[in-house]
Amino acid sequence: MASMHIPKHLESLCRKAINEFNLLENVDHLGIALSGGKDSLTLLYLLLALRGCGFQRYKLTAFHVQGAFSCGPSVASNHLKNLCNELGVPLVVCTSTQKREKLECYSCSRERRKLIFESAKEHGADTIAFGHHRDDSLQTLLMNTLHKAEFAANLPKVKMQHYGVTIIRPLIYVSEKEIFSFAKENGFARITCQCPIGQNSRRKAAEELLGQMESVFPNARSNLAKLSLELGSDKALRP
Repeated sequence: MASMHIPKHLESLCRKAINEFNLLENVDHLGIALSGGKDSLTLLYLLLALRGCGFQRYKLTAFHVQGAFSCGPSVASNHLKNLCNELGVPLVVCTSTQKREKLECYSCSRERRKLIFESAKEHGADTIAFGHHRDDSLQTLLMNTLHKAEFAANLPKVKMQHYGVTIIRPLIYVSEKEIFSFAKENGFARITCQCPIGQNSRRKAAEELLGQMESVFPNARSNLAKLSLELGSDKALRP
């Protein structure tokens, strides 16, 4: 593995999530959704660092979705192939069919997930790690609360009954600020989304609202994150 210093607090938060929510329980082959942005790359380095260090030495396979308008930083697949080769991680590349005239976040996200789920199962990985961090979860919480009257954030571990795979989120306790700091220190901090409609999405609006709340209530993010895990809806866990 390429030399990479993992900050202790970052590793500690990741270990906390894995241990508290049994994210790696009975997992011998773990998939990771790898867009090439700061979040998924941070997760990749953490999962490699933790493998065999307090956790079983699971096999790790990366799954990347490419396409003209695939959500993410538009990192060339060749760049990710070279990186994964250097790290000794197999990389599987899937192709999105999204077109500009029909592009919107919900359908794009569903297609990307379906591609990853199906490919992961084909390669024998029925648990897939996503790089969703604390602030992603808070954005989801606000969108669900205000748009659907449902107090529900991202859950750390979700069995996707329809697809026969399980999603885990080892970065659920990690803030985007902490990820950005690590990415900047190691030279892979880049814009996380090159989607032409992403900057005007509801998720973007939710992040702006969180910033406004935080300016009045400095502990808004940490308090909402705590509440979301303690009192949030577990509807996503139901068949």
